[in-house]
Amino acid sequence: MFIEQDYLDNRIQTIFLNGKPVDDVNSAIVTDGSTISLSAAMPGLAGATMRRGGTLAAMRSGISYTPVETGSGSCEGKITVKFFNLISKELGPEFLNRGIIIEGSTLSGFIGSNRKIIEAGLFSAGTDGVKIETEKLFNINWEDKPELLLKVTGGTG
Repeated sequence: MFIEQDYLDNRIQTIFLNGKPVDDVNSAIVTDGSTISLSAAMPGLAGATMRRGGTLAAMRSGISYTPVETGSGSCEGKITVKFFNLISKELGPEFLNRGIIIEGSTLSGFIGSNRKIIEAGLFSAGTDGVKIETEKLFNINWEDKPELLLKVTGGTG
């Protein structure tokens, strides 16, 4: 998914790449297996210190991201994207609509912990492109599936 430059510049205030705060997004090199964390403004001293290009960023210079390799063009790979606070509400639905890769055991745990909420809001379900009865969704052994492409789309009842 493409994030608009204006949104990146003005809404996403804190970025972590593999656990390190990023100030210059144009120098950040994302590789296969990387984890990117995105957040809107965070409160307090921690938020001010971790904010991209903030006045207190110098306080974290020892832990900040610095490129260690030169980019060799683009390549395919898998990354983990984590959203925090308002970013999860704003970007999360679009990522879910386009599809995310999730481990079967993670999906199983999520479905088990949120069954009532899912049942209340689920209008239809499908697996492998075939529509199934919603009750069957809860009876599938997701644990047997190492990775799944999960898409969540909005709809009306």
